[in-house]
Amino acid sequence: RRARVAMSASVSASELANNIESSFVQPPDSARPWVYWFWLNGNITREGISADLEAMKRAGIGGVLIMEVDQGAPQGPVDFMGQPWRDLFTFVVSEAERLGLEVNMNNDAGWNGSGGPWIKPEESMQKVVWTETEVDGPRHFADTLKQPDAVAGYYRDISVLAFPAGGAYRISDIDQKACYRVGFVNPSIPSETRKEDAIDPSRLVDISYKMDANGRLDWDAPAGKWTVMRIGHTSTGVENAPAPSTGRGLECDKLSKEGIEANFNGMMAKLIADVGPAAGKVLVATHIDSWENGAQNWTARMREEFQARRGYDPFPYLPALSGRVVGDLKLSERFLWDLRQTISDLTVENYAGHLRTLANRHGVRLSIEAYGGPCDDLPYAAQAAEPMGEFWMGGNALEVCRFMASAAHTNGKQILGAEAFTADNHERWLMHPATIKSLGDRAFCLGVNRFVFHRYAMQPWQDRRPGMTMGPWGLHYERTQTWWNMSAAWHTYLSRCQFMLRQGLFVADICYLQPEAAPQGAREHRRNGYHYDDCSAETVLTRMAVRDGRIVLPDGMSYGVLALPDVPTMTPALITKIRGLIDAGATVIGPSPQESPSLTDYPTCDEEVKRIAQVVWGDCDGQMVKARAFGKGRILWGTTPEDALAAAGVKADFASGARLDYIHRVAGADDIYFVANPRSEAVTAACMFRQS
Repeated sequence: RRARVAMSASVSASELANNIESSFVQPPDSARPWVYWFWLNGNITREGISADLEAMKRAGIGGVLIMEVDQGAPQGPVDFMGQPWRDLFTFVVSEAERLGLEVNMNNDAGWNGSGGPWIKPEESMQKVVWTETEVDGPRHFADTLKQPDAVAGYYRDISVLAFPAGGAYRISDIDQKACYRVGFVNPSIPSETRKEDAIDPSRLVDISYKMDANGRLDWDAPAGKWTVMRIGHTSTGVENAPAPSTGRGLECDKLSKEGIEANFNGMMAKLIADVGPAAGKVLVATHIDSWENGAQNWTARMREEFQARRGYDPFPYLPALSGRVVGDLKLSERFLWDLRQTISDLTVENYAGHLRTLANRHGVRLSIEAYGGPCDDLPYAAQAAEPMGEFWMGGNALEVCRFMASAAHTNGKQILGAEAFTADNHERWLMHPATIKSLGDRAFCLGVNRFVFHRYAMQPWQDRRPGMTMGPWGLHYERTQTWWNMSAAWHTYLSRCQFMLRQGLFVADICYLQPEAAPQGAREHRRNGYHYDDCSAETVLTRMAVRDGRIVLPDGMSYGVLALPDVPTMTPALITKIRGLIDAGATVIGPSPQESPSLTDYPTCDEEVKRIAQVVWGDCDGQMVKARAFGKGRILWGTTPEDALAAAGVKADFASGARLDYIHRVAGADDIYFVANPRSEAVTAACMFRQS
């Protein structure tokens, strides 16, 4: 067989039979795979709903994640969120209850973000815009400053700043660094620029109070040439997509609680009220899919939020958002780091975290495909009861699944979902369980334990085959498939694997700390017999401790070593916590940080980082000296985590004579291994397990 579940002999067969073995033979309903159930542009019927759900139940599907999209199908008769649509949704929930299925509803139409026609421009995603006016002094300037762009008819002023003209645009990749577009940023601090290229902070003047509500500025300009920046914010204009016209509107502000409240009240709150007691029992979740709605860098309370988190006023540094250097390049880059970190914090807390709160009030949980946005993905994923990844036919995006598995493991989440087997127009009804099984096994070995098949297109008719499609996208996974009624055994196999892979805890030897940088996404590390997780700085700061020499988390996860990122920066709070972990007995691997990435408490922050680094790392030269005892623990550098573990006598968790994928979980006294052959032909291999 191409995949097996192996359990060690550490417990007797009779003990296993009472718990794991019985559910292995007959997996519980809660372990069944799900489907993305795509409704196509208002083509919805009661008969189709019943037939689809009955077919899913018959084949062994456990639940549906509903999205309505426009992928080119002619407009149907049911407008999104109109009363007939809401009546049909209530019918879905009643049918799902009858059949023992669960429902997760995407929190808008389309598959990106959170938005709709109920979002007002002031509640939408915001960006900073500006105009510049050159003024020769000394003279009294009395004129109307040109208003910056207003998208969706909305604009509000932030400030008016004046500074001596001539400051050059020197900050590279400013669109990414100032979050005008999403993209990962190199966390290292660049070298200094020329002094004459910078705006002198001592000569930057806030003259906001000199401008009236109509934009007229009355200002006595000092001698010299001055640049006056009128800075404001407007909507990004991004809409939820690909949505039917009746469900399309602006994306909500992701940095304010008011933004997601407006979206929740416009849709999910109404559906929850419609289904009544079934909320939390049948309608069990709402969902945010992968981030495809661009970036934003402002919200109405940004100044207050920034000051509360970073400890200083951002307004004197706002010209840096245009690419200008304020003070010097290092200061400007640090301000932009602080801005990105604030945007990440607000996205995590006010968007995902507040949506979780709103949903939980009604007994409904939250799932998120938590990647691709303007934030640190791991804390973002931590807000979900069920983080999700995705993987495509051919294996694309599998690294996202492994990364989201780290989010689940380091935050005590039992279930890691995945948008499974997504395909493009090459699929053409050619795929079936036998052609996709090995790819699914690979995903299991990365930590996925709930497949949500992409996709099941709603079939509104009883008499048409192959029926409704979703344009070029997705595996054709509907009751109209020729093999649908033969798929129950396949779904039982998946349920069995998913049940087993939810038992106990993931076994990992290495925890890789990400750099402190936002946005922050998946990073790949080698895997030679030792499994690993990634973790965020937030996890280290708030959840990490040491017990008996192992690094432990509150939910039971533990690691042999913590590996630091190969970057020269670290905040004082983080290096202080790492010092405490080593002192308590942890083994930490990585280079000595040299400075903080932030402008908060600068330059004292750098002095503190250097002081603690000297205490912990000592006078390491990186060449002759590569290890140092500190307290009960050790700091190592110039070695790999795998070599450090092997040198400490920790054997590889799994090894084989042929290339095989594996994952290991421990449930009490039981060690559970899932081992899969990723190739299409059979292999014979000797396998070595760390367990006796």
